[in-house]
Amino acid sequence: MNILFTCGGTAGHVNPAVALAQMFQARNPGCKVLFVGADGGMETRLVPKEGYEIETVTITNFRRSLSPAAIGHNIRTLLNMNKSKKQANAILDRFKPDLVVGTGGYASYPVVNAAAARGIPTAVHESNAVPGLTTKALAKVVDQVMVGFEESRSHYDDPSKVVVTGTPVREDFFRYTRREARERLGLHDDKPLVLSVWGSLGAEVMNRQMAECIALEYRAGAPYHHVHGAGRDYAAVQEQLRQAGVEPCPELDVREYIYDMPLVMAAADLVLCRAGASTIAEIAAIARPAVLVPSPNVVADHQTKNARVLANAGGAVLLPESESSGEKLYELIRTLLDDAPRRENMSRALREMAVPDAAEQIYHTLTGLMEKGKK
Repeated sequence: MNILFTCGGTAGHVNPAVALAQMFQARNPGCKVLFVGADGGMETRLVPKEGYEIETVTITNFRRSLSPAAIGHNIRTLLNMNKSKKQANAILDRFKPDLVVGTGGYASYPVVNAAAARGIPTAVHESNAVPGLTTKALAKVVDQVMVGFEESRSHYDDPSKVVVTGTPVREDFFRYTRREARERLGLHDDKPLVLSVWGSLGAEVMNRQMAECIALEYRAGAPYHHVHGAGRDYAAVQEQLRQAGVEPCPELDVREYIYDMPLVMAAADLVLCRAGASTIAEIAAIARPAVLVPSPNVVADHQTKNARVLANAGGAVLLPESESSGEKLYELIRTLLDDAPRRENMSRALREMAVPDAAEQIYHTLTGLMEKGKK
């Protein structure tokens, strides 16, 4: 059995494919897996770290602008599409896949499209609530479209081809109960725990606001525990806190990176974060109430659309970055932590919309496609 996954652009596109690759190989001894990404994409670094081989095609995205630079870029993209088509067919000739799965990113287009033209079973998985251009285009030619949320089905021309599978979440997120996680973190009091973390796109803005929020918490006597992941802005956040007169205390834990994210999220009573596809899948899977501040710096504002799905279901509070501030975040945290019934209702809403066995559902969907292809 040969399975080809094609993905790229973000870790949110790569991680679901890796989870599925691991499942295929665990259940099918001798199964061979190949990844295909874009030249120079982050997938060329992420995939080998997981122990998988990756080949690349020369493909770039389209820019939605009429500026001279954008027009020149789009002309190169058109030329690259012809080149990537030849590269994709050469890869298919060499690897001879029994199944081709795209999990997002423009590198998926030439490979999945070429496989579909050959009659090879094909599928795409879209983690975001609203499909991007690549997924919309491939939805017309693949055998199956898999999506993370029921609300996503309406965005496709042929909803009968769409199956709601959820988005795979690492098993580590299901390893601990809240009580077990708090014990491992050394939290032995009754104070709730807040987790905040922001992605690299626009993180500087949110980290400044988070430092203001933490300073307010400190002045209020640190009424709850707070773990904040500052990432590359760690030194700047520490300096801002120092200037605000914030001294180290057990309740306020500012880290450069949160390496034990599944553990900390399991212990949390409230999560503040962006609204990338993988993040909202994790929040929904373990039913953690959240305040979502979508990044305004992503294509087609897809994080706002992701956040709106959770907010409309009652599982999260959507706060646009333009309306956010350190004081606003602090007020929201205090309001939500003081309202346990509301947080329980938010958790219930998330459990109702989550697909905790997403990897299993996707696996059965894909193996079913291969069985049909053999008939």
